[in-house]
Amino acid sequence: MKKESKINNSFLKYSTYVISLGGFLFGYDTGVINGALAFMSKPDQLDLSAGLQGVVSSSLVLGACLGALGCGRIADKFGRKKTLRWIAALFTISTILCALAMNFLCMAAFRFVLGIAVGAASSLSPMYLSEISPAPVRTDNVNKNAIFIVLGQLTAFSVNAILGNAWGSWSPIWRVMVVSASIPAIILWINSFHIGGSPRWLVLKKQFKKAGKLFARLGFKNSSISSIDKDSANSTNSETSLSWREVVKSPSLLYLLIAGVLVALIQQISGVNTVMYYGTILLEKVGMGQGGSLYANVLIGLVSVIASIFGTRLIARYNTHRMLLIGLLGNIFFLILLAWVLNLSLFSQLLKNILVLLFLALFLASHQGIVSPVTWLIMSEMFPGAVKARFMSIATATTWLTNFTISLIFPIMIAAFGTSVVFFIFAGTNAISVLISVFVLNEKEIKSAYVKN
Repeated sequence: MKKESKINNSFLKYSTYVISLGGFLFGYDTGVINGALAFMSKPDQLDLSAGLQGVVSSSLVLGACLGALGCGRIADKFGRKKTLRWIAALFTISTILCALAMNFLCMAAFRFVLGIAVGAASSLSPMYLSEISPAPVRTDNVNKNAIFIVLGQLTAFSVNAILGNAWGSWSPIWRVMVVSASIPAIILWINSFHIGGSPRWLVLKKQFKKAGKLFARLGFKNSSISSIDKDSANSTNSETSLSWREVVKSPSLLYLLIAGVLVALIQQISGVNTVMYYGTILLEKVGMGQGGSLYANVLIGLVSVIASIFGTRLIARYNTHRMLLIGLLGNIFFLILLAWVLNLSLFSQLLKNILVLLFLALFLASHQGIVSPVTWLIMSEMFPGAVKARFMSIATATTWLTNFTISLIFPIMIAAFGTSVVFFIFAGTNAISVLISVFVLNEKEIKSAYVKN
């Protein structure tokens, strides 16, 4: 029995880490532009103005909206495993095309296609992890995806720093930075052939014998497996026949959809991705050189990874809604301090650089360690199986649509208002998130609505 359990656990762990590579690619491909953008913007390369930089960065995010919206339907029709494999192939092809782009239009178009893969992965990975994981390890496994996102960003920052400082005088070095993202994509594609599919998807497709075997292989208890045969007929019939008209007529389902959209909105209006996409350019504006800015991003990414590891452990032990409020209050506090330092001229340049790095790192620690993993965890668990893939797609698309809007206008806002005012604005948006969390996202109502469906 112990040997069988160990085999099951090994298979579950292997599947978990492979699926989490989707999160890693999400982080890598959104983070790699941070260092590459400064090089590709040079006159002898793509010659990007501040406005065009916004378009190049946000084109990926716009594609991610489409990828997130379409992923649910595809995953429901063809299965989670096949969909993940196709996403890995799209990651690989679009990354290579981005590295070969010869002008602004090609780069924007190829990053839009890459964004489709990023958005699909961001929607599929946490849902897939939730569906293959037994209850005792479900939270930990879903949180691995959040850790892999920031680990992907850290890896991208580190690769950018090494390449940028070693070959910074060679302007096309950004192409090497960009194409490096194809390596984890190929690894994901190869390993996607050997992981387990989703047993819950098999139940929805009435493949109960296959589902039972997969449940057992993944380490689910016998009681969980035996309950499939008892409830499968009724649950499957109701789930496959549920239409959007029925969703709109159901107050509980409608509430869950609205709540999911609000949770997704909270994750993005914090302003965290402005640091992830424009960190190098932002730090250069503060007064750091090109090389120093690249290495500073590595430090920021390292803090994010450490914070996400410790943060996800806290989330697994304490109330998620309370942790969300703590994270948002932390965001507000550190953003105000950051904006205050940027607004004053009392410090020497060295001290100012240190304080900016410190408060940026603490803001990211608060968001990446608490707010981001909490929101992904809530979204992965709050929707009933009948509508899970579709609702998850809509919520994730909301994340990317908000991200697109902010990343598009951020360079323009910096040029118009200055960095300190912009970060004061983001402190205000985090305060709005606190109000939404307190007065709209009622934890008891979410659980009650889930039970009803």
